[in-house]
Amino acid sequence: MKYHLSLLTLLAVTSAFAQDPVTETLSADLKALRAGRGKDTVSVIVQFKDGAKTKSQGRSRLLSRGAVERMDLEDSVLVEVPADQLDALAADPAVEYMSLDRTVEASSIELLQSSTRADLALAAGFTGNGISVAIIDSGITAHVDLTIPDSKPSASRVIYKENFVVGETTTDDAYGHGTHVAGLVAGNGLASTSDYALQTYLGIAPTANLINLRVLNAKGVGTDSQVIAAINRAIALKAQYNIRVINLSLGRPVLESYKTDPLGRAVARAVDAGIVVVVAAGNYGRVNTFGSKGYGLITSPGNHPRVITVGAMKARETTSRADDEIASYSSKGPTMIDRIAKPDLVAPGNRAVSLLPFSSSIFQSYPANLIMSSEYLNVPSFLASLAAKLASPSYFRLSGTSMATPVVSGTVALMLQKDATLSPDTIKARLMKTATKNFPTSSTAVDPVTGEVFVSQYDLFTVGAGYLDVWAALNSTDIATKLATSPQVSFDTKKKQVFVVKDSSALWGTSALWGTTAVWGSTVFTGSASAAWGSSALWGTSAAWGSSALWGTSALWGTTAVWGSSAAWGSSALWGTGAPQATQTSVLVFGEQ
Repeated sequence: MKYHLSLLTLLAVTSAFAQDPVTETLSADLKALRAGRGKDTVSVIVQFKDGAKTKSQGRSRLLSRGAVERMDLEDSVLVEVPADQLDALAADPAVEYMSLDRTVEASSIELLQSSTRADLALAAGFTGNGISVAIIDSGITAHVDLTIPDSKPSASRVIYKENFVVGETTTDDAYGHGTHVAGLVAGNGLASTSDYALQTYLGIAPTANLINLRVLNAKGVGTDSQVIAAINRAIALKAQYNIRVINLSLGRPVLESYKTDPLGRAVARAVDAGIVVVVAAGNYGRVNTFGSKGYGLITSPGNHPRVITVGAMKARETTSRADDEIASYSSKGPTMIDRIAKPDLVAPGNRAVSLLPFSSSIFQSYPANLIMSSEYLNVPSFLASLAAKLASPSYFRLSGTSMATPVVSGTVALMLQKDATLSPDTIKARLMKTATKNFPTSSTAVDPVTGEVFVSQYDLFTVGAGYLDVWAALNSTDIATKLATSPQVSFDTKKKQVFVVKDSSALWGTSALWGTTAVWGSTVFTGSASAAWGSSALWGTSAAWGSSALWGTSALWGTTAVWGSSAAWGSSALWGTGAPQATQTSVLVFGEQ
């Protein structure tokens, strides 16, 4: 029997492994599997120490111990290996780290244009022209909104496509998530453009090109290795297709430091190659399993400090930003284990209208999310009653940080169209500096099914640097002279306060770009308006920050992965087959009102 363990069925990881001789080499979930499996095989990503010779020698020894290689992942390989050989492989001098090939899931407009001020960018001629965005997701199905207008024959702006889902060959979107994401990046609204149109559903960069790298199946599920292979392909094709952005509207729980997480290492390679990587924060903001009120539940690879991690706002389906609020399901920081301040910023992602692959499983499962033709067409009166009942064949409504992420990816395409020389660090710095910081102290959301009330605070771990402002980001002239890594934070157990850990190699130090007002205005913080990056605490004991137990919880500030704990993320606690699973999947079908 082959064991390919997903995070939905993680076994408990206990303190019994604290003194394990291979603790530094085997991931926590692998240690939970290695005992008692005999010759049963496990799908493992093996990372090698630096050097091609080391990798070659280590690879040979893997094969000699019964491993079967499935995929070369540049600095690592995906293998199937007998579980009883895990300890021996972990002790190999060429092996740096081994982890399960884990399951990842989809994290899941004129109104969009207005609420982000992208309409001003469009009017000024910024449409993402010539820039390619790699959509690593569930595939992209052909749609008129992703074509070049008036081209004969109709030419698609999806200029490269490849499938990485094992055992499948199609690059079409059987799930429905990837096409929706693609539309939010680059939809040009052709299907909602007519003499009868009340509104046109535009993406942020409506002439950008798309690279379709399919890694999620018809259920919206993939694996680490598939995502890593797709990232590697985007890097390899960067020059050929001018791939400057990778969109990752997917994720999985954090199980180790971003420094050893194979997904983290892959996104870091992409950033080092000059590609801006934009990642969903996750949709666990309502989870209180650890008693942390949803804090600390950013998913991987959004926990990596080099990527741009995006949380979701509710745009209220209005053009004004004044009534917008944070979506209570949006995951909050700091990240587990490394304690990185995330998300980096927030963008509209709730009840977002975008492209519909009509035969997709999301559409088949949630027909209530269809857009009625009457919502965007002003038809003659004698057809009005019919239009009110007739669903659009082109558009669909989804919610989640998955939907907020492509809004930022599209913005990056606009910035690169304006200045192709911008580095990933400068782009991240400009987006965070120009993000608006005018928020209420708190807001409340009520679950329409259960009646449960969720209160959100507008702090650094909830909204990051602020709310995406496309026009302001386009007009910024700041240049990053250091790495724009998201900062690490620490907790003073005596003072019950949180501090930023200074890093002289990053922009989060004392440089002018990240001064006391440049990034974090006083409106971001509850209480003191003192310098964010100085010696004063970012968080005090103010009642607005919730119970003091939140900041003292060992789950939030500890150094051990908690996702594998049976008391927290066991199969019945979150990933069961009932309502909890349905409300915590990475794409929220209905979203908040």
